[in-house]
Amino acid sequence: MTQEHATPDAPQVTVRGEGRLEVDPEFARIWLTVSARGTDRTATLADLTRRNARVLDLVKAHGDTVQRLETGRLSISPELGRRGRGERVHAYVGRVRVTAELTDFTALGELVTRLADLDMTSVDGPWWELRPDSPAYVEARRLAVTEAVRRARTYAEALGTSLASLLELSDAGLAAPGTPMHPAFAGAPMAFAAEGVGEAPPLDLEPQRQTVTAEVVARFTMAPPAL
Repeated sequence: MTQEHATPDAPQVTVRGEGRLEVDPEFARIWLTVSARGTDRTATLADLTRRNARVLDLVKAHGDTVQRLETGRLSISPELGRRGRGERVHAYVGRVRVTAELTDFTALGELVTRLADLDMTSVDGPWWELRPDSPAYVEARRLAVTEAVRRARTYAEALGTSLASLLELSDAGLAAPGTPMHPAFAGAPMAFAAEGVGEAPPLDLEPQRQTVTAEVVARFTMAPPAL
């Protein structure tokens, strides 16, 4: 947009508008780590494969409430003995990392409990989030624009005049996930490790409300005030 300079006949006012609201999360993410350890490499890999399949089956059993299920890093490595020299393998350690995202938070509590009860399985999370196309972002921008107009009008009225036209409206940045201004990924992370103590009751998880902020910079012309 072409930059227009202010003149006595067309004074300008530039303001910043901010929009902020708190909304319920739309989905939750958990990170799973499946482990196996043994003195035989093939047997360790077989245990890891079996446990990983069990984890995936449990998650998939929740059907449409699971919006994403991905397997991340797989590793199996030798663990050398602490004593002696050379390449004497003491044990083999295998790990698979899985990410799951669910939209049903009641089902999430049940799933987390059952996963944490599995042998050699740890759960990290939940991390409460909003979708990238969430209506909350649109509403935050609308609030930011409304605030910018209100603020500019307040300045114009203080001069005994009114706004004439909008010259420029720029997005000062909708706070991105993971930044200090937008804790959409913030949560109260909890880690669970299976201990084989029998079936536990489902966890009652309380979703953490998300804070969404947006900022705009707006530039208006005003009718010449009678100073």
